[in-house]
Amino acid sequence: MDRVRTPKLRRYIAILCVILFLNIECSEEVDITIIESAVSKGAVCLDGSPPAYQLDRGFGDGVNNWLVHIQGGGWCHTVDDCVYRKTMDNGLGSSKLMPVMDFYGILSNKQDQNPHFYNWNRVYMRYCDGSSFTGDVEEVDPGTNLHFRGARIFTAIVEELMRVGMYDAQNAILSGCSAGGLASILNCDKFHGFFKSGTRVKCVPDAGYFAHVKDYSGGYHFEQYYDKVVTLHGSAKNLPSGCTSNMNPALCFYPQYAVPYIQTPIFILNSAYDTWQIYNILASYEADPSGSFTKCKTTLNECSTSELQRFKDFRSEFLGAVSAIGNSSSKGMFINTCYTHCQSEDQSAWFGKPTSKLYDKTMAEAVGDWFYEKYDWRMIDNENVLPHYC
Repeated sequence: MDRVRTPKLRRYIAILCVILFLNIECSEEVDITIIESAVSKGAVCLDGSPPAYQLDRGFGDGVNNWLVHIQGGGWCHTVDDCVYRKTMDNGLGSSKLMPVMDFYGILSNKQDQNPHFYNWNRVYMRYCDGSSFTGDVEEVDPGTNLHFRGARIFTAIVEELMRVGMYDAQNAILSGCSAGGLASILNCDKFHGFFKSGTRVKCVPDAGYFAHVKDYSGGYHFEQYYDKVVTLHGSAKNLPSGCTSNMNPALCFYPQYAVPYIQTPIFILNSAYDTWQIYNILASYEADPSGSFTKCKTTLNECSTSELQRFKDFRSEFLGAVSAIGNSSSKGMFINTCYTHCQSEDQSAWFGKPTSKLYDKTMAEAVGDWFYEKYDWRMIDNENVLPHYC
């Protein structure tokens, strides 16, 4: 029997929002559902606990539409890293430790904050495997009790959602932020395969287009990290076979090599100056051990002319990687120049903040227009716009 967990803290926050009338956005409260039945299928978190999700039911004319948004939270690439991850109090390795997450931005139930999807069934798929839902290793080391079962978790959660109403969906979106955004790319066709032929299914990854580009040293240091993730979790079998048959499977963890094999319509939300990629791909410690780029990447107004040029060079390489999605009208993009990471979960960035807009359109409007096929949305910010705080 599945169970729902409702922490007392959420009641106190709700009371404060009502009584104090604070000038803040008080998000809706959505319970966590634990899928106990998934354990028998081996679909478990790193620590062996059952997977989980949060569902806020749709209403009105959105009652038969579903948006499944995958939580982000990086990856674990070594045994020690994964052992630590399963003890983290953010629940990224165990449903026993998951806090309740708020619904903002693309998950909001308010029309003036989320005009196209506010009344859909909105799901927050909780992330607890460390492989962007691609891992599947049968063996469990009794010494560490680590379970690498991300692909099974994805299947178990989607099957549960189909059971509770998603099977009858007229429209469906798979989205996600960061590692969840990557998961929404790598699992896009798999998600589509669960639905009836008449259902309109599309994918909207946010800040999940991690680019395989040269770093500050001129090398590809981050590539080794992805190689370890794919190897440890046994992910290769769950990456696009057309890609893995032609190159090192670890490279197929990069969207630019995977998207040519994805058939489902997909819309890329990303900043050309994504902070996570600047910190961890362009100028990681391995790529910049002397820290010569540190001051610039942490404080933009401290950047020299040559350092700003390095940002622009990264933008060009990133856009080259994004071009792999091809020219089909079923593939869209919204690439701005905000110096940030993950924008669809940020209410003001999603629908409100002028500095996040492109051509006077918010992300929410762009995604809605593309999903309902009002416009072919392939918008990229002006090449002369430098990274800026939005």
